Amino acid sequence: MAIAIEPTTTVRDLVLKHPETRQALESLGIDYCCGGGRSLAEAAAAAGIDLTAVAKAVQQAADDANLASDAPERDWRQASLTELANHIEGTHHVFMKQALPRLDDLFAKVLSAHGARHGDMLASLRTTFQSLRSEIEMHLLKEEQVLFPYIRQMEAEMAQTGQIPPMHCGTAANPIRQMEAEHERAGAALMQMRSVTDDYALPADACSTFSALFEGLAEMEADLHEHIHLENNILFPRAMALESRE
Repeated sequence: MAIAIEPTTTVRDLVLKHPETRQALESLGIDYCCGGGRSLAEAAAAAGIDLTAVAKAVQQAADDANLASDAPERDWRQASLTELANHIEGTHHVFMKQALPRLDDLFAKVLSAHGARHGDMLASLRTTFQSLRSEIEMHLLKEEQVLFPYIRQMEAEMAQTGQIPPMHCGTAANPIRQMEAEHERAGAALMQMRSVTDDYALPADACSTFSALFEGLAEMEADLHEHIHLENNILFPRAMALESRE
Protein backbone atom coordinates (compact mmCIF):
# COMPACT_ATOMS: atom_id res chain seq x y z
CA MET A 1 0.00 0.00 0.00
CA ALA A 2 1.45 3.31 -1.10
CA ILE A 3 1.60 6.05 1.55
CA ALA A 4 0.83 9.51 0.27
CA ILE A 5 3.35 11.94 1.74
CA GLU A 6 2.40 15.58 1.52
CA PRO A 7 4.66 18.30 2.96
CA THR A 8 1.73 19.76 4.91
CA THR A 9 0.65 16.44 6.45
CA THR A 10 1.36 16.49 10.17
CA VAL A 11 3.55 13.87 11.76
CA ARG A 12 0.64 13.10 14.10
CA ASP A 13 -1.75 12.37 11.22
CA LEU A 14 0.78 10.13 9.50
CA VAL A 15 1.33 8.06 12.63
CA LEU A 16 -2.35 7.85 13.46
CA LYS A 17 -3.12 6.51 9.98
CA HIS A 18 0.03 4.38 9.70
CA PRO A 19 1.23 3.40 13.20
CA GLU A 20 3.74 1.00 11.67
CA THR A 21 5.83 4.02 10.63
CA ARG A 22 6.67 5.10 14.19
CA GLN A 23 9.99 3.26 14.41
CA ALA A 24 11.11 4.61 11.03
CA LEU A 25 10.36 8.16 12.11
CA GLU A 26 12.18 7.60 15.38
CA SER A 27 15.25 6.31 13.56
CA LEU A 28 15.25 9.52 11.51
CA GLY A 29 15.10 11.65 14.64
CA ILE A 30 11.55 12.83 13.97
CA ASP A 31 9.43 13.38 17.09
CA TYR A 32 5.94 11.93 16.57
CA CYS A 33 4.63 12.44 20.13
CA CYS A 34 5.26 15.91 21.58
CA GLY A 35 6.20 17.27 18.16
CA GLY A 36 3.41 15.52 16.31
CA GLY A 37 1.67 18.74 15.37
CA ARG A 38 4.45 19.80 13.00
CA SER A 39 4.15 19.22 9.26
CA LEU A 40 6.33 16.54 7.72
CA ALA A 41 8.24 19.25 5.86
CA GLU A 42 8.97 21.11 9.11
CA ALA A 43 9.90 17.91 10.95
CA ALA A 44 12.23 16.78 8.17
CA ALA A 45 13.93 20.19 8.06
CA ALA A 46 14.39 20.18 11.84
CA ALA A 47 15.97 16.72 11.64
CA GLY A 48 18.25 17.86 8.81
CA ILE A 49 16.94 15.36 6.24
CA ASP A 50 15.18 15.63 2.92
CA LEU A 51 11.45 14.97 2.75
CA THR A 52 12.02 12.35 0.06
CA ALA A 53 14.16 10.38 2.52
CA VAL A 54 11.29 10.48 5.00
CA ALA A 55 8.86 9.28 2.33
CA LYS A 56 11.16 6.41 1.40
CA ALA A 57 11.68 5.33 5.02
CA VAL A 58 8.01 5.35 5.97
CA GLN A 59 7.05 3.53 2.78
CA GLN A 60 9.63 0.86 3.52
CA ALA A 61 8.24 0.51 7.06
CA ALA A 62 4.72 0.09 5.70
CA ASP A 63 5.87 -2.47 3.12
CA ASP A 64 7.76 -4.43 5.78
CA ALA A 65 4.69 -4.43 8.03
CA ASN A 66 2.53 -5.74 5.20
CA LEU A 67 4.97 -8.58 4.56
CA ALA A 68 5.22 -9.53 8.23
CA SER A 69 3.27 -12.54 9.39
CA ASP A 70 2.27 -10.95 12.70
CA ALA A 71 -1.23 -9.62 13.22
CA PRO A 72 -1.64 -5.93 12.30
CA GLU A 73 -1.06 -3.45 15.08
CA ARG A 74 -4.12 -2.38 17.04
CA ASP A 75 -5.72 0.84 15.84
CA TRP A 76 -6.30 2.55 19.19
CA ARG A 77 -8.48 5.20 17.57
CA GLN A 78 -11.17 2.54 17.36
CA ALA A 79 -10.91 1.43 21.00
CA SER A 80 -13.00 2.76 23.86
CA LEU A 81 -11.36 5.31 26.13
CA THR A 82 -11.44 2.75 28.93
CA GLU A 83 -9.66 0.15 26.81
CA LEU A 84 -7.00 2.64 25.83
CA ALA A 85 -6.46 3.90 29.38
CA ASN A 86 -6.20 0.28 30.58
CA HIS A 87 -3.67 -0.47 27.84
CA ILE A 88 -1.52 2.53 28.74
CA GLU A 89 -1.52 1.56 32.41
CA GLY A 90 -1.00 -2.14 31.83
CA THR A 91 1.75 -1.70 29.24
CA HIS A 92 3.56 1.63 29.54
CA HIS A 93 3.05 2.34 33.24
CA VAL A 94 4.15 -1.20 34.12
CA PHE A 95 7.20 -0.86 31.86
CA MET A 96 8.29 2.39 33.53
CA LYS A 97 7.80 1.07 37.05
CA GLN A 98 10.15 -1.80 36.21
CA ALA A 99 12.64 0.08 34.04
CA LEU A 100 13.31 3.20 36.14
CA PRO A 101 14.69 1.52 39.29
CA ARG A 102 16.65 -0.95 37.14
CA LEU A 103 18.28 1.91 35.24
CA ASP A 104 19.12 3.71 38.48
CA ASP A 105 20.92 0.59 39.68
CA LEU A 106 22.84 0.36 36.40
CA PHE A 107 23.90 4.00 36.74
CA ALA A 108 25.44 3.30 40.14
CA LYS A 109 27.42 0.33 38.80
CA VAL A 110 28.62 2.11 35.67
CA LEU A 111 29.67 5.21 37.62
CA SER A 112 31.60 3.04 40.04
CA ALA A 113 33.44 1.23 37.25
CA HIS A 114 33.86 4.04 34.71
CA GLY A 115 33.60 7.25 36.72
CA ALA A 116 37.32 7.96 36.45
CA ARG A 117 37.25 8.21 32.65
CA HIS A 118 33.64 9.12 31.89
CA GLY A 119 32.48 10.71 35.13
CA ASP A 120 31.45 14.10 33.72
CA MET A 121 29.25 12.61 31.00
CA LEU A 122 27.75 9.99 33.32
CA ALA A 123 27.08 12.48 36.11
CA SER A 124 25.31 14.87 33.74
CA LEU A 125 23.31 12.00 32.23
CA ARG A 126 22.31 10.66 35.63
CA THR A 127 21.20 14.09 36.87
CA THR A 128 18.86 14.46 33.90
CA PHE A 129 17.64 10.87 34.30
CA GLN A 130 16.89 11.22 37.99
CA SER A 131 14.91 14.42 37.41
CA LEU A 132 13.00 12.66 34.63
CA ARG A 133 12.40 9.62 36.83
CA SER A 134 11.00 11.74 39.64
CA GLU A 135 8.59 13.52 37.31
CA ILE A 136 7.52 10.33 35.52
CA GLU A 137 6.73 8.57 38.78
CA MET A 138 4.53 11.46 39.91
CA HIS A 139 3.01 11.66 36.43
CA LEU A 140 1.99 7.99 36.50
CA LEU A 141 0.47 8.43 39.94
CA LYS A 142 -1.64 11.40 38.84
CA GLU A 143 -2.87 9.52 35.81
CA GLU A 144 -3.73 6.40 37.81
CA GLN A 145 -5.39 8.17 40.73
CA VAL A 146 -7.05 11.19 39.07
CA LEU A 147 -7.23 11.47 35.31
CA PHE A 148 -7.74 7.90 34.11
CA PRO A 149 -10.42 7.04 36.71
CA TYR A 150 -12.33 10.15 35.66
CA ILE A 151 -12.05 9.31 31.97
CA ARG A 152 -13.41 5.82 32.65
CA GLN A 153 -16.21 7.21 34.80
CA MET A 154 -17.04 9.83 32.22
CA GLU A 155 -17.29 7.28 29.43
CA ALA A 156 -19.40 4.89 31.52
CA GLU A 157 -21.85 7.53 32.75
CA MET A 158 -22.15 9.12 29.32
CA ALA A 159 -23.10 5.73 27.89
CA GLN A 160 -25.62 5.05 30.68
CA THR A 161 -27.18 8.46 31.32
CA GLY A 162 -25.93 10.82 28.64
CA GLN A 163 -24.52 13.03 31.40
CA ILE A 164 -20.95 14.00 32.22
CA PRO A 165 -20.04 13.49 35.90
CA PRO A 166 -18.62 16.49 37.79
CA MET A 167 -14.87 16.70 38.26
CA HIS A 168 -13.27 18.24 41.33
CA CYS A 169 -10.90 20.37 39.20
CA GLY A 170 -13.66 21.63 36.93
CA THR A 171 -12.94 19.89 33.65
CA ALA A 172 -10.74 17.11 32.29
CA ALA A 173 -8.93 19.74 30.22
CA ASN A 174 -7.20 21.05 33.36
CA PRO A 175 -5.30 17.86 34.32
CA ILE A 176 -4.80 17.07 30.63
CA ARG A 177 -3.00 20.37 30.11
CA GLN A 178 -0.78 19.54 33.07
CA MET A 179 -0.04 16.07 31.67
CA GLU A 180 0.83 17.56 28.28
CA ALA A 181 3.18 20.09 29.89
CA GLU A 182 4.91 17.24 31.71
CA HIS A 183 5.17 15.36 28.41
CA GLU A 184 6.96 18.36 26.92
CA ARG A 185 9.46 18.40 29.78
CA ALA A 186 10.00 14.65 29.43
CA GLY A 187 10.65 15.06 25.71
CA ALA A 188 13.20 17.79 26.41
CA ALA A 189 14.93 15.55 28.97
CA LEU A 190 15.14 12.69 26.47
CA MET A 191 16.70 15.03 23.91
CA GLN A 192 19.21 16.23 26.50
CA MET A 193 20.16 12.65 27.34
CA ARG A 194 20.77 11.89 23.67
CA SER A 195 22.86 15.02 23.31
CA VAL A 196 25.05 14.20 26.32
CA THR A 197 25.70 10.66 25.05
CA ASP A 198 26.05 11.48 21.34
CA ASP A 199 22.97 9.35 20.62
CA TYR A 200 24.00 6.66 23.11
CA ALA A 201 27.33 5.99 21.43
CA LEU A 202 29.30 3.64 23.68
CA PRO A 203 32.90 4.55 24.56
CA ALA A 204 35.59 2.14 23.43
CA ASP A 205 36.15 0.81 26.96
CA ALA A 206 32.46 0.18 27.69
CA CYS A 207 31.68 -3.02 29.56
CA SER A 208 28.50 -5.09 29.28
CA THR A 209 26.88 -3.12 32.11
CA PHE A 210 27.63 0.15 30.33
CA SER A 211 26.03 -1.30 27.20
CA ALA A 212 23.01 -2.47 29.19
CA LEU A 213 22.58 1.04 30.60
CA PHE A 214 22.58 2.74 27.21
CA GLU A 215 20.33 0.07 25.69
CA GLY A 216 17.94 0.44 28.61
CA LEU A 217 17.82 4.22 28.27
CA ALA A 218 17.08 3.91 24.55
CA GLU A 219 14.30 1.39 25.30
CA MET A 220 12.86 3.75 27.90
CA GLU A 221 12.88 6.57 25.36
CA ALA A 222 11.05 4.47 22.75
CA ASP A 223 8.44 3.35 25.26
CA LEU A 224 7.88 6.88 26.52
CA HIS A 225 7.47 8.17 22.97
CA GLU A 226 4.75 5.58 22.34
CA HIS A 227 3.15 6.35 25.71
CA ILE A 228 3.02 10.09 24.98
CA HIS A 229 1.75 9.49 21.45
CA LEU A 230 -1.20 7.44 22.68
CA GLU A 231 -2.13 10.11 25.20
CA ASN A 232 -1.44 13.36 23.33
CA ASN A 233 -2.73 12.22 19.96
CA ILE A 234 -5.57 9.83 20.84
CA LEU A 235 -6.70 9.56 24.47
CA PHE A 236 -6.65 13.22 25.51
CA PRO A 237 -8.31 14.71 22.39
CA ARG A 238 -11.04 12.07 22.48
CA ALA A 239 -11.63 12.54 26.21
CA MET A 240 -12.02 16.30 25.79
CA ALA A 241 -14.29 15.78 22.78
CA LEU A 242 -16.51 13.44 24.82
CA GLU A 243 -16.66 15.89 27.71
CA SER A 244 -17.75 18.70 25.37
CA ARG A 245 -20.69 16.66 24.00
CA GLU A 246 -22.88 17.18 27.07
